[in-house]
Amino acid sequence: MSVSARLAELGIELPSVVPPVAAYIPAKLHGDLVYTAGQLPMVSGALPETGKVGEGEGLVTPDAAAGYARQCALNAVAAAAAAAGGVDRLAGVLKVTGFVASVPEFTGQPGVINGASTVLGEIFGEAGRHARSAVGVPVLPLDAPVEVEVVFTLA
Repeated sequence: MSVSARLAELGIELPSVVPPVAAYIPAKLHGDLVYTAGQLPMVSGALPETGKVGEGEGLVTPDAAAGYARQCALNAVAAAAAAAGGVDRLAGVLKVTGFVASVPEFTGQPGVINGASTVLGEIFGEAGRHARSAVGVPVLPLDAPVEVEVVFTLA
């Protein structure tokens, strides 16, 4: 099944490619790979929430952050598809690196980045299984709670 058919089956409409917020491009094609820049969970040009991930008053909940990681992954698919010449040129996922802006005592970064890994698995099936890092950091650009970068393989 093509990636576009799978997206339709899942009811997922890819977002527009998020414009860079600094001096870089959203994705770069190199050989049979597409590398994405770090993708923030932008929706219609804005972050849905800012701040640190953790448990407690005024913090981004881990469940919300996992949803934002999912959005980051969809933004990455859109960026990679644009660089590759279409979503059906994407064959699978090689590596995911996820960053979670979190309070020092929060250790659930892998669960947050599962939001990205899960949707990539749903889209690409077995070819969506990937190596991954999930890292806690003190702050991300624009005070985003999560950022995800992905390396895709080409068909």
